[in-house]
Amino acid sequence: MLLRLSRGILACALLLLCFTSLTVAPAAAAAPAHAGVPSTNMILKWINDYRHRPDPERLPLLVHALSDMQAFKDSETCGAYVGFIAGVLGSDPERAEDLVQKMVSIAPADRWVLVRAIAYSGLTNWKDVLLSIAEQMPERRPMINRYLEGKLPTLDQIDYQPAKPGMFDKIKVALKIGGDSKKPVALAPTPQLIDVLWGYYLATGAYRPVGQIIKLLPLADDKDSVDNLTTGSAAKFTLASNAVRDLNLLAMLQWSVKRQPKETAKILNEVILTAEDVDTGDMRKKSLAAIEELKQKGPNSKRELTGMGQIGEGALAVGCIAAAAVGQIELGIPCVIGGATYSAGMQYMSNQ
Repeated sequence: MLLRLSRGILACALLLLCFTSLTVAPAAAAAPAHAGVPSTNMILKWINDYRHRPDPERLPLLVHALSDMQAFKDSETCGAYVGFIAGVLGSDPERAEDLVQKMVSIAPADRWVLVRAIAYSGLTNWKDVLLSIAEQMPERRPMINRYLEGKLPTLDQIDYQPAKPGMFDKIKVALKIGGDSKKPVALAPTPQLIDVLWGYYLATGAYRPVGQIIKLLPLADDKDSVDNLTTGSAAKFTLASNAVRDLNLLAMLQWSVKRQPKETAKILNEVILTAEDVDTGDMRKKSLAAIEELKQKGPNSKRELTGMGQIGEGALAVGCIAAAAVGQIELGIPCVIGGATYSAGMQYMSNQ
């Protein structure tokens, strides 16, 4: 029992250490000063400081280093990197194509990251940029084609209010009835999507990705879907935790709250108050309690939790969170207070 309790306390402490380190931009942090392969520590400092001191010419060096470290091996763990690359490209349209050309030579298995980052970049000519590298990466041509044909969504196509299927809808899906009906192409709200948006913010310091995360806040009040509740809680918690250290972000939230629908503004005010009072621990406890309550609602909710794909399980494991928190950062992504980190921690603690 003592061991079990200690593990839970340790996990909470390590998670909080990690969660409070995303938006710290050390005054001494700078881009790698040499032309060689940067260390992991340099990479993380550079990413965290980038929005204050942009240096897009270093992006290819960063991407090659990450590829060599196999940081792109699992698509569920590297959303922050995808968003960061997308943000750098999108904020420097004149050099975007040249930067992409310098990154194409990464390992073929990792080139999906470039394809997705270009599609997520927000560049007005992103399709042209994809076409410019299509012949150089034939293994990713099917993926490129699907983006060009509109069969894969971009960051402008987020489903902020996913429909909640009723019992009859679930039966139709199970029996494959009406499977020909076409649904709009859109990104499902997930903790991994939140990671992408935070990565974009780290690259740009812009309101756009923050505004997109804010739009996910109403999901934090969803009492019917574990997926939606986890994602909404992740949006809520990460906004508050990051705003504790990033005063520019806090100012964005304070400006934005007056422009939100009533439902969203209510939750965003909670986020702002939590950041101002530096009381993220209480928010985390309430989020965990809400998830536990939903788990106990009945057979349907329990089946949903079992079949939800264990959000966060394939993303950032608690071991990686702990490693990042104690300094072994080469095992994890930049210690982004992102959705995957949040949901993995919630899942771990709920199982203790």
